Amino acid sequence: MATLLTKHIVSVAEMREPHKVLEKSGGEPVAILHGSALVGYFVPAVAISNETHRGAALKEVAASLVSRNAITRPVLDYLKDK
Repeated sequence: MATLLTKHIVSVAEMREPHKVLEKSGGEPVAILHGSALVGYFVPAVAISNETHRGAALKEVAASLVSRNAITRPVLDYLKDK
């Protein structure tokens, strides 16, 4: 059985009336099940952030790698012989 990423669950049949599903979920994502199998998720528009995202500049990526070296180095050293 799949781990559900939301506490709101509906059956495929209930999706015939999506407005009711939205009302019951309070605008949060809803897992859609067919029998006991996860089919997918219904994510209302209000649940999606309107933030704009930008790509990191090469200098920002390099600075991040340098600043996290103390954290990542032991893991990378451990994985060398794996």
